[in-house]
Amino acid sequence: MLRIRLVGDIKGLEAGFDEIKNDLGLEISEDGFFVHAKKEDCLRVCFMENKAEIGYAEPVQFFRGLSLLVLHCNRGEKDFSITEKPCFRKDGVMFDCSRNAVLTVDAIKFFIRKMALMGLNLGMMYTEDTYEVPEYPYFGYMRGIYTFDELKEADDYAALFGIELMPCIQTLAHLERAMRWPKMQYLKDTEEVLMVGEEASYEFIENMLKAATAPYRSKRIHIGMDEAMDLGLGRYLKKNGYRASTDIISHHLKRVREILKKLGLEAMMWSDMYFRIASPSHSYYDLKNPIPQSVIDNAPDDISLVYWDYYNEDESVLSGMIKQHRRFKADTCFAGGIWTWCGPATDYDKSINTTVAALDQCRKLGVSEVFATAWGDNGAEANFLTVLYGLQLYAEMNYTGEYNPKELADRFNITCRTDAECFTNLTMFNSMPGMEPLGGRPVNAAKFMLYQDPLIPLFEKDMEGFELDSHYYKLAEQYKIYADEYPEYELLFKYYADLARALSLKCRWHGRAADCVRNRDKKQAVSLVDSVPEIVSAIRDLKNTWLSLWDSTNKPYGFEIIDLRLGGIVSRFETAQLKMKQFADGNIDDIPELSSEKLLYTKYDNGKMIGSYVWSEIASACKTY
Repeated sequence: MLRIRLVGDIKGLEAGFDEIKNDLGLEISEDGFFVHAKKEDCLRVCFMENKAEIGYAEPVQFFRGLSLLVLHCNRGEKDFSITEKPCFRKDGVMFDCSRNAVLTVDAIKFFIRKMALMGLNLGMMYTEDTYEVPEYPYFGYMRGIYTFDELKEADDYAALFGIELMPCIQTLAHLERAMRWPKMQYLKDTEEVLMVGEEASYEFIENMLKAATAPYRSKRIHIGMDEAMDLGLGRYLKKNGYRASTDIISHHLKRVREILKKLGLEAMMWSDMYFRIASPSHSYYDLKNPIPQSVIDNAPDDISLVYWDYYNEDESVLSGMIKQHRRFKADTCFAGGIWTWCGPATDYDKSINTTVAALDQCRKLGVSEVFATAWGDNGAEANFLTVLYGLQLYAEMNYTGEYNPKELADRFNITCRTDAECFTNLTMFNSMPGMEPLGGRPVNAAKFMLYQDPLIPLFEKDMEGFELDSHYYKLAEQYKIYADEYPEYELLFKYYADLARALSLKCRWHGRAADCVRNRDKKQAVSLVDSVPEIVSAIRDLKNTWLSLWDSTNKPYGFEIIDLRLGGIVSRFETAQLKMKQFADGNIDDIPELSSEKLLYTKYDNGKMIGSYVWSEIASACKTY
């Protein structure tokens, strides 16, 4: 415990300090050394003759300054001076609370404290339909929506540290959950896209904007507008005939802009639809086909464009995209990705490579606002806790302008009180040496091996030559150690230990079952029958730990999807056990699903692989809907 006495410009900082002092191991004491807070034009931390001084330009920098002070004091440094000037005006994270996992207010507060210690000053609440809109009772029905009071509580807490919390919603596409209900379908053009041009749609949008912004101090809002690929091709087409998507978007944005002005809001939106319009292949990152000047001229100058890029590591592509954005009159923001959406384990190799390259180009080209996204596509299987190391990376790239793994790890050890490798090693769940990704998407073996069917192993050919059972056995042992060493994250690391154990046992089955049937090896068949109870027990243990972890950070809604998937694995192993016993007993002479020769699925002739990110593509070749 480090004893200090706070003096100087601390008005407005006391409540925030009380919230984070335990995270840093700080105690206010009359016999502590003086820490003098002082408003300046940058972040400065000095320690000399047993006295400290922290200069800060905004409140969140003071809290980062405290964490720097603790770091260097813990190193035993008697005199030091650090000056940091942020590269970006705003730097933070978008919380995806729309892909089944809806963070509890307590969890949001936890992340806000960690953001403060890192020096991040922006939190964005991505809520497609997970906030209450009183006029539409089916909006977010049974999805764990936030009440006004919950969001206000989160915003009040962020304000203690000088962190801006702002809403992010959708006003065009990605509204399929809201419009799935019979009483909401009058609003839709296609399954995901809102019916443009209808007065009911703009009444809906105005009510959404009012409800979404009401709990927050910030007058900024992200209005979405991305990935409306089938805009105007559903009910709109039947009613109005074909119109170019450029015209439809222009008309729609004009109407939304009028509502924004009426409500006194400042907006940003995803930029991809402008770029897809110009590309013959509807590609976002098509630099060979620049956006027509007429499209740029018609774009509003008061709605910032958010360039999102989670894939590219090539500096020329990143800089080219930023320069194309600069052709618009509106400001450009950048959104990168911490790869939480590839399955149960966040992929840090891809996250680090893309983040370092992108933020370096943003710094060089003067982009002033950046944030990390951490999407929960296809079930939010990776817990949001796994983004912490990525947030530290965003903070260090902002305040130091460089990627220094050693300093990054040391900083993370102070702010999050755990070892960086506990997080970076999560990549090992997704791939092992020899699994080379293709097309910018990481291989995600943890997901497809977890959900691969025991009788219909679609990935059998892809996984030839890989010793997956021993690979995951070692990971299970490693994460057991992490769980013992870092009690604050014991549940998270126990989950990964249980995941690795289940994968190890399951992969052992997959490595033996098909050849057992092909070779008519009855002795092996008996061994496989006997192995099923242990596999089922491991999956049930994983389910129970996963549920505990989910409930520790999320509202209960959404876990039913994971429950159904894991329950399906258990059921299929019971069926596999039954068939394998029939084979072992000589009652059947073949299990054709297993013995049939398999084709490559995600691996190409050059040996590289693509990820398989959707449960329905993994579990069966048959229709799952």
